[in-house]
Order: sequence, then C-alpha cells, then structure tokens
Amino acid sequence: MNPAGLAGPGLTRRQLAFGAAGALVFPGAAHAGRQAEEPLADSVRSVLSSAIANNAPPKPNFDSVEARITYLKWLGEMSNRLKKRKAEHVTRIEFLETVYYEAKRAGLEPALLLGLIQVESGFRKYAISIAGARGYTQVMPFWSRLIGDGEPARLFHMQTNLRFGCVILRHYLDRERGDLYMALGRYNGSRGKPEYPNLVFGARRAWEYKPA
Repeated sequence: MNPAGLAGPGLTRRQLAFGAAGALVFPGAAHAGRQAEEPLADSVRSVLSSAIANNAPPKPNFDSVEARITYLKWLGEMSNRLKKRKAEHVTRIEFLETVYYEAKRAGLEPALLLGLIQVESGFRKYAISIAGARGYTQVMPFWSRLIGDGEPARLFHMQTNLRFGCVILRHYLDRERGDLYMALGRYNGSRGKPEYPNLVFGARRAWEYKPA
C-alpha cells in the first residue's frame, strides 16, 4: 500500500516512485502553493462539476482552413520548443493538443497554460508538491471531492489534470473579474503577492506564438 495514499487505477509502482522522487529530489520544480479550499455555492459547484465532467476528446474544430493551418503551425512550433522537456514525439503532440483544447475550452491562452505548467510542475506529469498538489497543473486533491468524482489519483491523468487546472483558473479569473494577476495568486494560494504571477507571466513569454 502506498503510504502517501496516491495509488490508484493506471498508476504503476514506478510512476508513483517517480512522482515521490520528483517531490523530494527536485524540491524547486513543483512550485504550487496551497490552493485554499473555499465554500462553493451550489450553483457554482454545479457549473464547475459540469465543466469537469465533459469528456470530449481534445480535438478542436475550426471555422476555416486558414484557422486549421494556423493551429498546425502552432503545434509544430510548440513541439520544437518542448522537445528538450518531452523527447517522445507522440507523447509531446498528444500533450500539446490537449493543452490547446483545454485552454481554448476555458477561454485561456495556450501560452498562459504552458507557462503555468512550466512554473507549477516543470512539465512533470507525476509531480507532487509539499502541499500535496498533483500533476502538471498542481491541483490540490480536495478539488476532486468538490467538483470531481472523489478520486484524487486521477489527477495524474493528463487530460483530467489539465481540465481541472483550466477550470479552476477560469473560476478564479471570474471571481477576480478578469484580473489575471489576482487570479494567479489565488491559484497558488498567494493572492496579492507578486512572486508567483510574475513567474507565470515570465514563463508565458517563452510559449507565445505569432503567426508569420
């Protein structure tokens, strides 16, 4: 039995060991603070739960051929930039497709989500912070109880983790009336302090894309 309570469907002993090692060997890589568990109105909980539950595959639809070509160029450019962090091509493309889909679905910039992931987990799927946050976007386990299916181990599933991260950040952004600086602080449990938002804003610049 895993003493940290992380065992779950789809996680091998090796993966769990890697996650634990990441938290111990690379203490600076999982940057998440402690997201505060706050009371949610029933209406808010219902909206967030519905947003989490939609399991559509991460395949975007485009209104024009030009839009699809722009997306494919973005995908190729981001794949090149991410190659040093994710060497396997198929895994890298699947990750980027999901990042794009989940970010757009939540009304966020893909560059912002990539910057957040870089700061939060260093692109490590099984990262665990000292506070117990999990996965790429370092989601605190209580969120799986509040708006998910109650299985925090599933926060290590790629699309599930990215979905939670985007929905939570969108929720905080709405609460802060569009103020991204304050929303990022709330995401990290450091609302009003500049260090974390500035780290994400800095990381975002490395993932911005301007079509030629």
